[in-house]
Amino acid sequence: MIPATSSDTRLVIERVLRADREAVFRCWTDPAHLMRWFGPAEHSTPLAEVDLRVGGRYRIGMKKGADGPTHIVGGVYREISPPERLVFTWAWETSVQPADETLVTVDLHDMGDQTRLVLTQEKFPSGAMREQHFEGWSSCLDRLVRLVGEGR
Repeated sequence: MIPATSSDTRLVIERVLRADREAVFRCWTDPAHLMRWFGPAEHSTPLAEVDLRVGGRYRIGMKKGADGPTHIVGGVYREISPPERLVFTWAWETSVQPADETLVTVDLHDMGDQTRLVLTQEKFPSGAMREQHFEGWSSCLDRLVRLVGEGR
């Protein structure tokens, strides 16, 4: 695991995945793949909608346990450059967090049969919100690392 860096309004997390960039990019853009890994530990992803075009929207629902509520996040794709970059807005539709919109950039760097993923999330309204997202993204990205490491 590569450490995270942050400021009050910006978060950067890195991971190295044992898969090529094309496979990792698909994990971020294909609803069937998103439903297999997106969300913190102990969460399922019962909802993944993707309109993969600049200006297109996405929605992802995450649910903790069998009886927990589904928390939905969504946004708009701002940049799509397969297989190296994805930029999208991020705002909670449900009450898990305030509805402040942030910006997420996922950069995928080619390392042969591996990919270095750099996730940057910017425009947090507070350091506390940034830290909550750090916890969520860390767990979420750990699930992605395991998924691609298992060749799935």
